[in-house]
Amino acid sequence: MSNLTKFEPLNELTRFDPLFSGFPSLVDDMFDRFMMRPAFRGEIEPQIRMDVKEADGKYLVNAEIPGVNKDDIHVTVEGNRVSIRAEVKHEKDVKEGERLVRSERSYGMAQRSFTLDSEVDQSAVKAAYKDGVLELILPKKPGTSGREIPVS
Repeated sequence: MSNLTKFEPLNELTRFDPLFSGFPSLVDDMFDRFMMRPAFRGEIEPQIRMDVKEADGKYLVNAEIPGVNKDDIHVTVEGNRVSIRAEVKHEKDVKEGERLVRSERSYGMAQRSFTLDSEVDQSAVKAAYKDGVLELILPKKPGTSGREIPVS
């Protein structure tokens, strides 16, 4: 069982023709990226990058969602599960006499969900959106701290 390897069909080319040396890794990288993102649609999938910190009985979340209107951001908190959803819009505005050569901005739905260690007090949640960053303050619900179970 220790002899398992990843099947790479393009490696067969390098055995017969030195012209293709280095080619399989380049193509494999391309296919790996192709399988991970919807590159075939000609657009980059919108992503939400974030930091989650814990301090003073609350969670602090900074989520980067640039270029989005605050009315298009939706935050849902259910117990200890937090979901952030944003509609990313990009209108392709090409003026007469201009030609769009490449556009890496996209449109669609970006979403991110995560689970916290403690339940969140939904009545005290605060959210603010400024300069492309969504800031969430998620206070922990009192009395819901976990306890360690001794193993016998």
